[in-house]
Amino acid sequence: MSDLKSLKVKLFADGADLAGIQEMAANPMIKGFTTNPTLMRKAGIVDYKAFALQVLGVVPHRPVSFEVFDDDFAEMEKQALEIASWGKNVNVKIPVTNTRREFSGPLIRELSKSGVAVNVTAIMTLEQVQKVTDCLAPGTPAIVSVFAGRVADTGVDPVPMMAQAVKILKSKPKAELIWASPRELLNIFQADAIGCHIITVTNDVLAKLNLVGKDLDQYSLETVEMFRRDAVACGFTIAGDAAATPLRAAS
Repeated sequence: MSDLKSLKVKLFADGADLAGIQEMAANPMIKGFTTNPTLMRKAGIVDYKAFALQVLGVVPHRPVSFEVFDDDFAEMEKQALEIASWGKNVNVKIPVTNTRREFSGPLIRELSKSGVAVNVTAIMTLEQVQKVTDCLAPGTPAIVSVFAGRVADTGVDPVPMMAQAVKILKSKPKAELIWASPRELLNIFQADAIGCHIITVTNDVLAKLNLVGKDLDQYSLETVEMFRRDAVACGFTIAGDAAATPLRAAS
Protein backbone atom coordinates (compact mmCIF):
# COMPACT_ATOMS: atom_id res chain seq x y z
CA MET A 1 0.00 0.00 0.00
CA SER A 2 2.59 2.56 1.08
CA ASP A 3 4.84 2.44 -1.99
CA LEU A 4 5.41 5.73 -3.78
CA LYS A 5 6.86 4.02 -6.87
CA SER A 6 3.64 2.14 -7.52
CA LEU A 7 1.36 5.19 -7.36
CA LYS A 8 -0.74 5.87 -10.44
CA VAL A 9 -2.51 8.95 -9.05
CA LYS A 10 -0.80 12.16 -10.12
CA LEU A 11 0.43 14.51 -7.40
CA PHE A 12 -0.35 18.21 -7.93
CA ALA A 13 1.16 20.77 -5.56
CA ASP A 14 -1.39 23.20 -4.14
CA GLY A 15 -0.21 26.63 -3.03
CA ALA A 16 0.57 30.24 -3.90
CA ASP A 17 4.04 30.70 -2.46
CA LEU A 18 6.39 31.22 -5.41
CA ALA A 19 9.41 29.86 -3.55
CA GLY A 20 7.43 26.75 -2.62
CA ILE A 21 6.28 26.34 -6.21
CA GLN A 22 9.87 26.60 -7.41
CA GLU A 23 10.91 23.97 -4.90
CA MET A 24 8.13 21.60 -5.95
CA ALA A 25 8.83 22.22 -9.64
CA ALA A 26 12.23 20.62 -9.07
CA ASN A 27 10.54 17.44 -7.83
CA PRO A 28 9.77 15.04 -10.70
CA MET A 29 6.98 13.46 -8.63
CA ILE A 30 4.94 16.67 -8.92
CA LYS A 31 2.95 16.49 -12.14
CA GLY A 32 1.02 19.78 -11.90
CA PHE A 33 0.08 22.79 -9.79
CA THR A 34 -3.10 24.41 -8.48
CA THR A 35 -3.83 27.60 -6.60
CA ASN A 36 -6.83 29.74 -5.66
CA PRO A 37 -7.63 33.30 -4.51
CA THR A 38 -7.64 32.32 -0.83
CA LEU A 39 -4.14 30.84 -1.06
CA MET A 40 -3.01 33.91 -2.99
CA ARG A 41 -4.37 36.22 -0.32
CA LYS A 42 -2.57 34.26 2.40
CA ALA A 43 0.64 34.54 0.38
CA GLY A 44 0.22 38.32 0.06
CA ILE A 45 -0.28 38.31 -3.72
CA VAL A 46 -1.59 41.69 -4.93
CA ASP A 47 -1.11 41.45 -8.72
CA TYR A 48 -2.98 38.35 -9.95
CA LYS A 49 -1.73 38.29 -13.54
CA ALA A 50 1.86 39.16 -12.68
CA PHE A 51 1.96 36.33 -10.15
CA ALA A 52 0.38 33.87 -12.59
CA LEU A 53 2.92 34.71 -15.28
CA GLN A 54 5.73 34.25 -12.76
CA VAL A 55 4.38 30.80 -11.94
CA LEU A 56 4.12 29.89 -15.61
CA GLY A 57 7.72 30.99 -16.04
CA VAL A 58 8.70 28.48 -13.37
CA VAL A 59 6.28 25.80 -14.61
CA PRO A 60 6.12 26.13 -18.40
CA HIS A 61 4.99 22.63 -19.31
CA ARG A 62 3.10 20.98 -16.46
CA PRO A 63 -0.60 21.82 -15.87
CA VAL A 64 -1.30 24.87 -13.73
CA SER A 65 -4.77 25.96 -12.55
CA PHE A 66 -5.77 29.59 -11.97
CA GLU A 67 -9.26 30.58 -10.81
CA VAL A 68 -11.72 33.22 -11.95
CA PHE A 69 -12.90 35.44 -9.12
CA ASP A 70 -15.95 37.36 -10.33
CA ASP A 71 -19.45 36.33 -9.20
CA ASP A 72 -21.23 37.22 -12.45
CA PHE A 73 -21.15 34.54 -15.14
CA ALA A 74 -20.60 36.98 -18.01
CA GLU A 75 -17.59 38.44 -16.22
CA MET A 76 -16.39 34.96 -15.28
CA GLU A 77 -16.36 34.07 -18.96
CA LYS A 78 -14.24 37.12 -19.82
CA GLN A 79 -11.81 36.29 -17.03
CA ALA A 80 -11.70 32.63 -18.08
CA LEU A 81 -10.78 33.47 -21.67
CA GLU A 82 -8.09 35.88 -20.48
CA ILE A 83 -6.62 33.33 -18.05
CA ALA A 84 -6.69 30.59 -20.70
CA SER A 85 -4.66 32.84 -23.02
CA TRP A 86 -1.73 32.90 -20.57
CA GLY A 87 -0.47 29.47 -21.59
CA LYS A 88 -1.31 26.16 -23.23
CA ASN A 89 -0.76 24.40 -19.91
CA VAL A 90 -3.35 26.53 -18.06
CA ASN A 91 -6.55 25.10 -16.61
CA VAL A 92 -9.17 27.69 -15.73
CA LYS A 93 -10.85 27.08 -12.39
CA ILE A 94 -14.58 27.71 -12.39
CA PRO A 95 -16.55 27.39 -9.12
CA VAL A 96 -19.41 24.92 -9.38
CA THR A 97 -21.84 27.71 -8.38
CA ASN A 98 -21.63 31.42 -7.74
CA THR A 99 -22.39 32.88 -4.30
CA ARG A 100 -26.09 32.98 -5.17
CA ARG A 101 -26.18 29.15 -5.50
CA GLU A 102 -26.61 29.45 -9.27
CA PHE A 103 -25.10 26.46 -11.08
CA SER A 104 -22.21 27.34 -13.37
CA GLY A 105 -23.28 24.72 -15.91
CA PRO A 106 -24.03 26.99 -18.90
CA LEU A 107 -20.66 28.71 -18.50
CA ILE A 108 -18.83 25.39 -18.09
CA ARG A 109 -20.57 24.03 -21.19
CA GLU A 110 -19.69 27.08 -23.30
CA LEU A 111 -16.05 27.21 -22.21
CA SER A 112 -15.52 23.48 -22.65
CA LYS A 113 -17.21 23.54 -26.05
CA SER A 114 -14.88 26.36 -27.15
CA GLY A 115 -11.80 24.36 -26.13
CA VAL A 116 -10.99 25.91 -22.76
CA ALA A 117 -9.60 23.35 -20.31
CA VAL A 118 -11.69 24.02 -17.21
CA ASN A 119 -11.07 22.89 -13.66
CA VAL A 120 -14.49 22.93 -12.00
CA THR A 121 -13.88 23.49 -8.31
CA ALA A 122 -15.56 23.44 -4.86
CA ILE A 123 -17.60 20.33 -5.70
CA MET A 124 -18.81 18.31 -2.70
CA THR A 125 -21.70 16.10 -3.87
CA LEU A 126 -22.18 13.37 -6.45
CA GLU A 127 -25.10 15.30 -7.89
CA GLN A 128 -22.71 18.16 -8.63
CA VAL A 129 -20.21 15.73 -10.18
CA GLN A 130 -22.89 14.36 -12.51
CA LYS A 131 -24.19 17.79 -13.51
CA VAL A 132 -20.70 19.08 -14.25
CA THR A 133 -19.76 15.94 -16.20
CA ASP A 134 -22.85 16.37 -18.36
CA CYS A 135 -21.64 19.87 -19.31
CA LEU A 136 -18.16 18.83 -20.47
CA ALA A 137 -17.32 18.56 -24.16
CA PRO A 138 -16.07 15.03 -24.93
CA GLY A 139 -13.09 16.28 -26.91
CA THR A 140 -11.81 18.90 -24.46
CA PRO A 141 -9.58 18.05 -21.47
CA ALA A 142 -11.12 19.01 -18.13
CA ILE A 143 -10.69 18.57 -14.42
CA VAL A 144 -13.45 17.93 -11.90
CA SER A 145 -12.27 18.94 -8.44
CA VAL A 146 -14.08 17.32 -5.51
CA PHE A 147 -13.15 18.67 -2.08
CA ALA A 148 -12.90 15.29 -0.40
CA GLY A 149 -11.04 16.76 2.57
CA ARG A 150 -13.85 19.17 3.36
CA VAL A 151 -16.35 16.35 3.00
CA ALA A 152 -14.33 14.41 5.58
CA ASP A 153 -14.36 17.47 7.84
CA THR A 154 -18.14 17.03 8.13
CA GLY A 155 -17.74 13.48 9.49
CA VAL A 156 -18.51 11.77 6.17
CA ASP A 157 -16.13 9.19 4.68
CA PRO A 158 -15.28 10.59 1.22
CA VAL A 159 -13.85 7.36 -0.21
CA PRO A 160 -17.14 5.80 -1.42
CA MET A 161 -18.19 9.11 -2.96
CA MET A 162 -14.88 9.55 -4.74
CA ALA A 163 -15.02 6.00 -6.07
CA GLN A 164 -18.44 6.70 -7.52
CA ALA A 165 -17.20 9.99 -8.99
CA VAL A 166 -14.49 8.06 -10.87
CA LYS A 167 -17.23 5.95 -12.45
CA ILE A 168 -19.31 9.00 -13.41
CA LEU A 169 -16.37 10.63 -15.19
CA LYS A 170 -15.79 7.57 -17.39
CA SER A 171 -18.42 8.98 -19.73
CA LYS A 172 -15.96 11.79 -20.54
CA PRO A 173 -12.56 10.09 -21.10
CA LYS A 174 -10.66 13.39 -21.30
CA ALA A 175 -11.95 14.53 -17.90
CA GLU A 176 -9.89 13.85 -14.78
CA LEU A 177 -11.01 13.72 -11.15
CA ILE A 178 -9.11 15.62 -8.46
CA TRP A 179 -9.18 14.59 -4.81
CA ALA A 180 -8.91 18.12 -3.41
CA SER A 181 -8.12 19.43 0.07
CA PRO A 182 -6.51 16.26 1.49
CA ARG A 183 -5.85 16.33 5.20
CA GLU A 184 -3.17 13.64 5.52
CA LEU A 185 -0.69 11.64 3.48
CA LEU A 186 -2.93 8.56 3.70
CA ASN A 187 -5.37 10.33 1.37
CA ILE A 188 -2.84 9.95 -1.47
CA PHE A 189 -3.00 6.17 -1.17
CA GLN A 190 -6.78 6.22 -0.75
CA ALA A 191 -7.12 8.28 -3.93
CA ASP A 192 -4.79 5.92 -5.77
CA ALA A 193 -6.68 2.82 -4.62
CA ILE A 194 -9.99 4.00 -6.09
CA GLY A 195 -8.49 5.11 -9.40
CA CYS A 196 -8.67 8.86 -8.82
CA HIS A 197 -6.60 10.64 -11.46
CA ILE A 198 -5.11 13.52 -9.46
CA ILE A 199 -4.72 14.61 -5.84
CA THR A 200 -3.80 18.18 -4.93
CA VAL A 201 -1.47 18.32 -1.95
CA THR A 202 -0.18 21.28 0.03
CA ASN A 203 3.53 21.57 0.77
CA ASP A 204 3.11 20.71 4.44
CA VAL A 205 1.57 17.34 3.51
CA LEU A 206 4.08 16.75 0.70
CA ALA A 207 6.84 17.27 3.27
CA LYS A 208 5.70 14.02 4.90
CA LEU A 209 6.52 11.93 1.83
CA ASN A 210 9.80 10.87 3.44
CA LEU A 211 7.74 9.09 6.12
CA VAL A 212 6.22 6.65 3.62
CA GLY A 213 7.34 3.13 4.52
CA LYS A 214 8.98 4.24 7.77
CA ASP A 215 9.46 1.52 10.39
CA LEU A 216 6.70 2.11 12.95
CA ASP A 217 8.68 0.74 15.90
CA GLN A 218 11.42 3.26 15.13
CA TYR A 219 8.81 6.00 14.68
CA SER A 220 7.35 5.08 18.08
CA LEU A 221 10.77 5.38 19.73
CA GLU A 222 11.42 8.73 18.08
CA THR A 223 8.09 10.00 19.38
CA VAL A 224 8.92 8.90 22.94
CA GLU A 225 12.32 10.58 22.62
CA MET A 226 10.66 13.79 21.43
CA PHE A 227 8.28 13.88 24.40
CA ARG A 228 11.16 13.25 26.82
CA ARG A 229 13.42 15.83 25.19
CA ASP A 230 10.75 18.53 25.28
CA ALA A 231 9.80 17.79 28.87
CA VAL A 232 13.41 18.13 29.98
CA ALA A 233 13.87 21.31 27.92
CA CYS A 234 10.86 22.87 29.64
CA GLY A 235 12.18 22.03 33.11
CA PHE A 236 8.82 20.63 34.16
CA THR A 237 8.30 19.57 37.78
CA ILE A 238 5.57 17.61 39.52
CA ALA A 239 4.85 18.59 43.14
CA GLY A 240 5.07 15.71 45.63
CA ASP A 241 3.90 15.56 49.22
CA ALA A 242 7.00 17.33 50.50
CA ALA A 243 8.64 19.12 47.65
CA ALA A 244 8.62 19.43 43.88
CA THR A 245 10.57 16.72 42.14
CA PRO A 246 12.20 17.93 38.93
CA LEU A 247 12.11 15.81 35.82
CA ARG A 248 15.72 15.00 35.12
CA ALA A 249 17.35 13.28 32.17
CA ALA A 250 18.30 9.67 32.92
CA SER A 251 22.00 9.13 33.54
